[in-house]
Amino acid sequence: MITIHLRYEIDADKIDDFREYGRRWVRLVNRFGGTHHGYFLPSEGDSDEAFALFTFDSLAAYEAYRTAAATDPECIEAFALARRTQCIRRYERRFLSPVFE
Repeated sequence: MITIHLRYEIDADKIDDFREYGRRWVRLVNRFGGTHHGYFLPSEGDSDEAFALFTFDSLAAYEAYRTAAATDPECIEAFALARRTQCIRRYERRFLSPVFE
């Protein structure tokens, strides 16, 4: 099992655009066999930092999702939304191994 942690630097004036971007990806990741744990937007403190977490059964399953997402029309449109609105300034991706009870 692998969990992907995304840290975003966002444009705080475009948080509604980023929220829409996140809503789309939650559904898309789940459709491609992952489990999305949500997007976490700023409420207090830093107003330009947001996070997302999602899990796939394996790194191979995540790579299959990435390959499929590159040509999927809904995924392409979600990427286009971020580019069009410029709601994301930059992001970092980390791969984590979750520990559950």
